[in-house]
Amino acid sequence: MQWFRCFLLILQKIDDVKKETLITISERTGFSITTVSRVLSGKASKYRICEKTIKLISEEAKQCNYVPSLLAKGLRTRKTHTIGLLVPSIENPYFANIASIVIGEAKNAGYTVVLVDTMEEEENERTGLPSMLSRKVDGIIMVPCGKNPGYIEEIDRNDTPVVLIDRCFDDTTLSYVCTDNYRGGYDATEYLIDNGHRNILCIRGVPYSMPARERERGYCDALLEHGLSEGMRIVGSDFSIRNGYLETKLALNGANRPTAVFAMSNTILLGAIKAIRESSLRIPDDISIISFDNNTYLDFLDPAITRVSQPINDMGTLAIQILIHRMEEPPTSRTQIQLPPQLIVCNSVRHI
Repeated sequence: MQWFRCFLLILQKIDDVKKETLITISERTGFSITTVSRVLSGKASKYRICEKTIKLISEEAKQCNYVPSLLAKGLRTRKTHTIGLLVPSIENPYFANIASIVIGEAKNAGYTVVLVDTMEEEENERTGLPSMLSRKVDGIIMVPCGKNPGYIEEIDRNDTPVVLIDRCFDDTTLSYVCTDNYRGGYDATEYLIDNGHRNILCIRGVPYSMPARERERGYCDALLEHGLSEGMRIVGSDFSIRNGYLETKLALNGANRPTAVFAMSNTILLGAIKAIRESSLRIPDDISIISFDNNTYLDFLDPAITRVSQPINDMGTLAIQILIHRMEEPPTSRTQIQLPPQLIVCNSVRHI
């Protein structure tokens, strides 16, 4: 029975740790519950509590492994210090990068992030948002995948502040931070034109998403302004490797093979490269390629890929800052920011 007594002692110790509260710490240190609470919540300086008292209470809390009850704190403050994050595909390196930045920035600000992958399905988005609200998140950052912002605006207006990142809607009341996708699409296409290309295949992502629409508009305007509107070739309907692969395969096996490909994302780019290599063509000798989005691995491809870089570090930081400001002091107006992209020139485009 010795093992059973040991087991009971372990349970007792666990139970003792669970029972550690502000009251028990107050009883052992001799300070009031209010003083203990102010020290352990980081408000000692505000109430001019002396260093000796702070040290005694902090050491006692550490010694007894005191863990504050987040549930109790949430009931008192009506805050859970959690943020909801919805992205279309965590499998996509671009969105994984955004998630990583947002999570890091949220942690620095004292918040925990609850992540939902909507898998580029509006229905998943519509079920994911109520799930976030049921967890009493203090705010939501999301890359929307739906077409209608109405229900998101209603949540933002009545329940929980929402900030969009990467994608936004036309004429929306929601706060957002994204890239100037039109400028990026225009700059990428103009760079190809400046290098002598006239037959440029544009492989887009989800057609109704703001980034795809704006990049496509930039592509079309660049061709139009250079008198090349008859050569517009826009295909594809998804930000996926498969989309890039299939559309490039079709174009390379058609009668009018393009001299250059504008891939609207890194994932589309990877599919396009696979199709080009399977056709025994070389980049950029036989066909040039340019991509939207930036990632370190693009420099390690052969050749390194010319691309339009989005300032996602700034996007993630600003999204958190805007959301925290709205959670603390809900403004009457919304913050809507577009950041400029940057063209990074490497070796995947040949002058012809």
